[in-house]
Amino acid sequence: MKAEQIYTGCLAQGAYYIQSGSEAAIVDPLREVDAYIQKAEKNGAKIKYILETHFHADFVSGHLDLAKKTGAKIVFGPNARPSYEAYIAQDGEELPLGNTKIRVIHTPGHTMESTTYLLFDEEGKEYAIFTGDTLFIGDVGRPDLAQKVASDLTQEKLAGILYDSLHNKIMSLPDHILVYPAHGAGSACGKNLSKETFDTLGNQKKVNYALQPMSKEEFIAKVLDGLTPPPYYFPQNALMNIQGYSSLDEVKKNALNPLSAQELEMVVEAHGALVLDTRNPEEFVKGFIPRSINIGLNGDFAVWVGTLITNIKQPLVIVAHEEKIDEAITRLARVGYENVLGYLKGGFDTWKQAGKEIDYIESISAEEFEQRLQAEGEKAQVIDVRKMAEYHSQHVVGAIHAPLAYINDHMAAFAPNKTNYIHCAGGYRSVIACSILKARGIHNVVNIAGGFKAIQKTKVPQSEYVCTSSMSQL
Repeated sequence: MKAEQIYTGCLAQGAYYIQSGSEAAIVDPLREVDAYIQKAEKNGAKIKYILETHFHADFVSGHLDLAKKTGAKIVFGPNARPSYEAYIAQDGEELPLGNTKIRVIHTPGHTMESTTYLLFDEEGKEYAIFTGDTLFIGDVGRPDLAQKVASDLTQEKLAGILYDSLHNKIMSLPDHILVYPAHGAGSACGKNLSKETFDTLGNQKKVNYALQPMSKEEFIAKVLDGLTPPPYYFPQNALMNIQGYSSLDEVKKNALNPLSAQELEMVVEAHGALVLDTRNPEEFVKGFIPRSINIGLNGDFAVWVGTLITNIKQPLVIVAHEEKIDEAITRLARVGYENVLGYLKGGFDTWKQAGKEIDYIESISAEEFEQRLQAEGEKAQVIDVRKMAEYHSQHVVGAIHAPLAYINDHMAAFAPNKTNYIHCAGGYRSVIACSILKARGIHNVVNIAGGFKAIQKTKVPQSEYVCTSSMSQL
């Protein structure tokens, strides 16, 4: 028997491949499914089950494409009501797989259909639990997402249901079993997720704040404390996972449409398309298509797309290096952004060669930033776009906090008569912010290359360091 975690860092998402004998199961697959099919074929196995822990909100699952290509059975736990054919398992039901079995454990709270799958080894001993968003390493799933589904569900009620699931269904299991969650650090599905992607249940009972002895009332207060609003795309992704979606092959076929510079302009004008430039921020600042937005593929691309582009059906045109086009389209589709009308053939060089207008972002070193602050005095304004916990741990004295995830709520903070010096931790998010501001007509912005990590090495006045125990994911 084998149980393998297939972790995708940019989404902080864990899918799982389980095999016993010649039968395999996939837990919470990503939207691109060929890798699972190839793995099963290589191992001489047939995929029998596609086990979904719940209707995911943070990504579009690959269950429909995988079922269509393999004939495998899609399995959900109790309370799931998908709009397509699926097997709705009962609490406590056991699914045979090769020489072993998987027990269905209904664990509502994150969502009402949330289900944990308990895998036994081939000697009949409990081996691992696949917990989805019920139990993470260091945290538990946020209980505020499913309240939109039914009017009688509140986040307090869901948190109480989650408490019961953890204490009555999970914590009674043996300490030696492995905990395999759907997400790790970086996901907005929790607030205190560990960078570790699996652990034993016994150790989680010792170190996970949510599994410590406490009353239900205390648990509800702790789990709800510090929750930030979920990204805009969450409910839209959940709906796609419930109702169904187009195959990834069809999405790619429509999106792989090469455009000349002139054709790109025509598409933008005719469809109100947004130009999404996926190059590294260091490249982007040196020249880009006016009013385009930079979200680099080398960072948490899909998460930031879903956080900042609030309409999942927004028409998009992609600027990327030619060899990165397929990756960009795939990663957009993972979070439900399918309305890609094409890409700039030949990348940004095509735009330059066509003699089209080019915009730039001024980007300076931390050392030059220090000199400018001294020279400009009150004419300089510092904007920190990091997360709340990052800002409160330490920041430039006098800096205005305008976290990137909520930049639309902070537009008034950018002074029209001052130079707005913008920084994040290392430079990725600050360039995103600068591109959004310039697209909105705010051009008196300067990016600080290297971000706060570089600023810390200068004599720019900084607040005292404060250790923060947990960090908002946005």
